[in-house]
Order: sequence, then structure tokens, then C-alpha cells
Amino acid sequence: MLDHDVIIVGGGLAGCRAALEIARIDRSLNVAVVAKTHPIRSHSVAAQGGIAATLKNVDSEDSWEAHAFDTVKGSDYLADQDAVEILAQEAPDVVIDLEHLGVLFSRLPDGRIAQRPFGGHSYRRTCYAADKTGHAILHELVNNLRRYGVQIYQEWYVMRLILEEGEAKGLVMYHMLDGRLKVVRAKAVMLATGGYGRVFNTTSNDFASTGDGLAMVAQAGLPLQDMEFVQFHPTGLYPVGVLISEAVRGEGAYLRNSEGDRFMENYAPSKMELAPRDITSRAITLEIRAGRGIHTDGSAGGPFVHLDLRHMGREKIMSRIPFCWEEAHRLVGVDAVEEPMPVRPTAHYSMGGIPVDTDGRVRSGVEGFVEALFSAGECACVSVHGANRLGSNSLLECVVYGKRTGAAIAQYVQNRKLPSLEEAPYLQEAKEQVQALLDQQGEQRINPLRQAFQDAMSQYCGVFRDQELMEKGLEITQELQQNYGTIYLGDRGSLWNTEIIEALELKNIMVVGRMILTSALNRKESRGAHSREDYTQRDDPNFLKHSLAFYSAAGIDIQYRPVTLTQFEPQERKY
Repeated sequence: MLDHDVIIVGGGLAGCRAALEIARIDRSLNVAVVAKTHPIRSHSVAAQGGIAATLKNVDSEDSWEAHAFDTVKGSDYLADQDAVEILAQEAPDVVIDLEHLGVLFSRLPDGRIAQRPFGGHSYRRTCYAADKTGHAILHELVNNLRRYGVQIYQEWYVMRLILEEGEAKGLVMYHMLDGRLKVVRAKAVMLATGGYGRVFNTTSNDFASTGDGLAMVAQAGLPLQDMEFVQFHPTGLYPVGVLISEAVRGEGAYLRNSEGDRFMENYAPSKMELAPRDITSRAITLEIRAGRGIHTDGSAGGPFVHLDLRHMGREKIMSRIPFCWEEAHRLVGVDAVEEPMPVRPTAHYSMGGIPVDTDGRVRSGVEGFVEALFSAGECACVSVHGANRLGSNSLLECVVYGKRTGAAIAQYVQNRKLPSLEEAPYLQEAKEQVQALLDQQGEQRINPLRQAFQDAMSQYCGVFRDQELMEKGLEITQELQQNYGTIYLGDRGSLWNTEIIEALELKNIMVVGRMILTSALNRKESRGAHSREDYTQRDDPNFLKHSLAFYSAAGIDIQYRPVTLTQFEPQERKY
């Protein structure tokens, strides 16, 4: 059995920032990070556009209160306002701290950190490193973890959370290299496993974003919060789904339909291309539905619209958003200096997740907390994003709440003993689970079943939803979940057997997908990213509340808990 004071699952921004904070506060603590990829291959490196903070380097009249209001309005008033206040107030300090850690932000001519406009923000407050901001931040955090001697278990897959009598005691993990199984015991466990974009067929997320932490928590009998709120980013590169950052629109690109019109004028005249993501995604979907989408030959009635950068000029494109130009050129052969990019909405971000308080403590239900279990980042739901996240607030959440959760953990483990834990039954169970997958005599490979599930999620729980669609979706996904026993693995070896990981991930995708669908079916209103064609209005009297979904083999049970309101009264959301 491996022993650590703290074990953190996930090598992305939230996990690394928490580990760094614990090490800074108390160097004597034995902290470890376990990641299923190398940490600098975590999906955080794909974050392009920037990190929001009221540094006032460009707009001197900006304030943390304005940032908080924009965030709450963007959330369609479902965000917990105490958590949003912390996010906005602590933003400038964490950005300066990142700079001191060595993050190379883009600069103004006078040397101060540059700031650009972003969707839903009323001022230019997004700090950036060209269009590779997540990459720039994560590299420095990982470097600093090495400096502080934090142990990193890279390419280990966590199979389960060990939870006994309401207390998190450790993990069971599988080494991809050679199939070894290990139990890790710790005084505190933190989950920072990121999102679940791979539940859908078209996503900006990498192949590792399979909702592992969420499924782990759900299968341990704990709730997931606000799972119905899935953000579809408006500008996924067609047909691959890879993200074309909001930074491109922040720098001045236009969205055009088959008639060449800048159609956002009809949906959000004051913000145009920089309307919040839920509004922009719906606008693009409606344009495509109305026959004003574009085909690859340029004719009308196709499946995408155009993102037009041509008026920006080569110099600006290559200096401010070089990575986005490169993606379009490499993946679909488009030179954005000369021709527009084909884009359409792509599953991008999970507003919901593991319910936590502002110290990252995981909730056990409407009341109460799980002992020794913490979470932060995209897999958590402290609810700073409510029903819709504003661009450049996700990197900020990872850093602010990664830091806060790390500080809370460092405090929590002082004078705390390692829990008593019998490892043998957990090792035996994991061994049997892996062996059962290897021995399974099914008739289909993993990919067709996964593809069918992802297609069903996109078809029945996409940008627009209604009762009939989602009920059909639940029926189909349940049937697909029951077919899990029909898969077989082509690789029966123990060395670097990626199929075992794919099979375990598929199980998680199915758990998370069904929780999204069930939560969405039960929320009979439209709010933020959850847009129902049979309930088109927001319904504050009945649904200004967070949903808590509890998973079991018998079905998914939904409960609700109140939203924290402090200074902003819910009002109509117009742009």
C-alpha cells in the first residue's frame, strides 16, 4: 500500500495549483498527484483564450464587482454569488502570482500584462498568452511542482475512490505501463479530473475527458450537481470539432451565414459576436436550421457557418491567434488569412459536477459533507458558472479554487492520522474487474458501442432539447448501457493495454451521460445552456435551484438545493 498525506487525482490546472499551494504552505507534507496522462498533456493545455481578472491595465474603470455581475448574469442567475465574489476578488492576485511563477503573458507596449475583450464581459479583462494561455500556465505549474518535490504518478488510471463510513480513505489505481494495481491511502483525497466532453460525438475536449472523477463519485453514492448544464462552444472547427478560441472573436472576427450576413445582430445586437456562448451557439444552430448554413462548396443549406478573419490582416492573425490559424490550416486545409473558417457548436464544458463549498469540500447531499474528500476545477461545481460559463472564467476558476482548496487541505491534514484501511479486498476486486474485461467473450469492439452512445447524447441532449427527445434518449442510452457486457478486447495482454482503459472509460461515459439526460429531463425550464423547446422561459419560482442527481443501478434520483444570492437579484438576461 502506498501512503501519502494528500493524493490529488488529475494533473491539470486545478490539481497542480492545489498541490503547489499545499507544498508552499507546508513543505513537510507528502503530496502526490496521479494523472492518466503526463501532466502537461492534461486538457488544460488546450485552453486558448485567456484568464479573466480586473487588473485594469486596459480599462481603468473595471472593477471586481463588474466582473462578478457579468459572471452572475452570464450564469443566468444560477451561480452561487458568494463563490462568484471570491472568484472575482481573488482574480488579480492569482494572475500576478502566476506571472511571478514564470508564466509568459502577452504584453502591452509599456510592458504590463495585455487584456482583450471576451464574450459576456463588459470590459477588456482577459489576460492571455497569445492563444496558448492554458499551455503557458500549466507548464510553469508543473515545473514548480518538481521544484517543491511533489510526487507525480503519470500514466496511472484511478479505478475507484475508497469511501468508508462517509470518509474518503484513498484510491485504487492501475498502471498503464505494466498492469500493476496499487491501493493509495491518504489523509485527504482531492479530485481534479476535468470534464466529460467525450460523452458527446463532437467535442473540443481531448480523448481523456471521459468524466472519470464524476463517475467515481456517482458510483460511490454521492450526488452530482447541475449536470443538465453542458456548454456547447459556438465555434468548433467543422467537421473535426476542435476549438477555435473565443479569442478569435475577441480580436474582431465576424460570424457570417450563407448570405454573408453578420447574423448575430438579430440575436444579441449590443454584443454581436461577443455574446455569451449559450446565446451564440443557439444562434448558429438556428441559422443552420433555417437553411442559412453553408456547404463545403459554398452553397446554402449546409451544416456550418463561417468565422471570417480576413479583414483582420495577416500580421494581427499571426501575432495574436497563431495557434487557431494553424489548427484550421492543419486540420481542414483552410488558410484563414485568405478564406473563412467553417464552424458549428461543439460540446465544450461542464458547468455541473461534484458539489463543493468554497473550500472545495465535497457535499454528501443537500446537507452535510464527506470527510477528507475535496474537489476543484471543471469536475467540481462550486457553482461560479451556474447555467452558462463566460469564456476566460474557467482557467480562473481552476487557479482560484485550486489554490483555495489546496490551502484548505493543508490545514485539514495537520495533526490528522492516516485512516485505517484494509487493502486486500480492494486489490482483489480491482484484479477481478480487469480480468473479467479480458475474459469477456462479447461480439463487438469498444468503438462502435461508444460511438453509438456519443451519437445518442448529441442527438437527444444537444443545444436544443424537449421532453420527447430526452425520453427517447434515455431509452436508447439505457439499452446501450445494458450492452456493455457485449464488448470484447482485442488485446489480452497486461503491458500498455489501452483497451482496458477504454473499457473503463466507456463505463464512466455511460454513467455521466445518463445523469446529464435525467437532470435535463427534470428541469422543466430554459436557463443558460439548458434550452428546452417545450419550456422556452426561465422559471425562477420553480427552478432557481441546483439539482442534485444520485446514481444507482435502480435509477437516478433528483433532489434540489437553494442557490446562494447575495447582491444581484435575478432579472431578465438581455444583451
